[in-house]
Amino acid sequence: MENKNLFNATSTLKSIAFLAVVLVAFSFKMGTENNKHSTKEEKVTAKDILGNPNYLAISYGGYRKNTRDIQPTIKEVKEDLLLLAALNIKIIRTYNVHLEEVSTVLKAIKSLKKENDNFEMYVMLGAWIDCKNAWTNLEPNHEVESDSNAIEIDEAVRLTNQYPEIIKIIAVGNEAMVKWAASYYVQPNVILKWVIHLQNLKKNNQLSKDLWITSSDDFASWGGADDSYKTKELEALINAVDYVSMHTYPFHNSHYNPNFWETPHNEHNLSAIEKVNAAMNRSLKFAQMQYKTVKNYVKSINPSKPVHIGETGWASSSDGFYGNEGSKAADEYKQALFYNAMRVWTNKEGISCFFFEAFDEIWKDSKNPKGSENHFGVLTVDGKAKYALWDNVYTGALKTLKRDGNDIAKTFNGNKAELMKTVLLPPNQ
Repeated sequence: MENKNLFNATSTLKSIAFLAVVLVAFSFKMGTENNKHSTKEEKVTAKDILGNPNYLAISYGGYRKNTRDIQPTIKEVKEDLLLLAALNIKIIRTYNVHLEEVSTVLKAIKSLKKENDNFEMYVMLGAWIDCKNAWTNLEPNHEVESDSNAIEIDEAVRLTNQYPEIIKIIAVGNEAMVKWAASYYVQPNVILKWVIHLQNLKKNNQLSKDLWITSSDDFASWGGADDSYKTKELEALINAVDYVSMHTYPFHNSHYNPNFWETPHNEHNLSAIEKVNAAMNRSLKFAQMQYKTVKNYVKSINPSKPVHIGETGWASSSDGFYGNEGSKAADEYKQALFYNAMRVWTNKEGISCFFFEAFDEIWKDSKNPKGSENHFGVLTVDGKAKYALWDNVYTGALKTLKRDGNDIAKTFNGNKAELMKTVLLPPNQ
């Protein structure tokens, strides 16, 4: 009896020991798998994704109302991110960190990663930079920076360290040096100061060494226009950033610099659609010319410095400079031609292109619903796919997704003949 009990006790101990070994092994395996996933995410760097056609980029704002006082929810942002992922978008650009939306975006990405190991989305985090008295009733002082800049940079650093697996780029300022940004622009030395600050944090292991720092600005600010921008401070900035992020907008130049846009005399005999297509071909060449001009200037200072496109886009509607009474550039057909042409060119050349933008944001010109600033999205506020994305509707993951409860349907109910009625003919020279 005692021997039998001893045998049973020994067997029980052996079973417990075996179970413990199995549990430890299982836990180790799970931990290893989780570490693999985490390590994979953290090892993907800006250098890996910028210029990589497998990582398409886009500018993103999740605001659905005509005011930014109403912030998007995590649920709403997750809806948007799933839509963008279905379009093979894997890098999104944000613009400031002082509003709740950016934290919501980061939380939403982290949540989607937990739900699906294969979900992949990275962020170019924008830190907004202003001059003193910007956006006030006082005269902007373009020689002195706003006190809020330091707060913005500190928050960008905090978020980047909190989400290193997501944030791969910090952009110091958005169109913050170009002179036509009269409400808020600063001198290049302000941008340089904060870029050097962030680079020093990298050197001191207070930010990841793989994080890339840039400033995202108009092509003119990067030496692509007149010589007034080509200063010693700009040269120092080009050397300080990890890459140059430039903006190019043939759409806006159809009003401000229309020579390339208007139909030349030797094309007056073309059909209407041929004139439109020719104008869009010239628009692509205009963007390529601005890119090449910046690239050449940057190369003259630092031959190894990469140049990518931080912003370009085309509005689908306008009642102002770009509408029926102006350059007649704004409609969905032209937007689609530009979107597709830019994707083909930049993918082929290894240039990242943050197309502006994912969804229409009607807060941008809230007092004028028809204003062009409200209509740069390739999807509408209620989730309709504009002509640029018609081929993606009813295919793949997109056919099962929604925005605010709405199926992702085609604008104009998919009727191209109706869409073409809205296409405006560029003016003759």
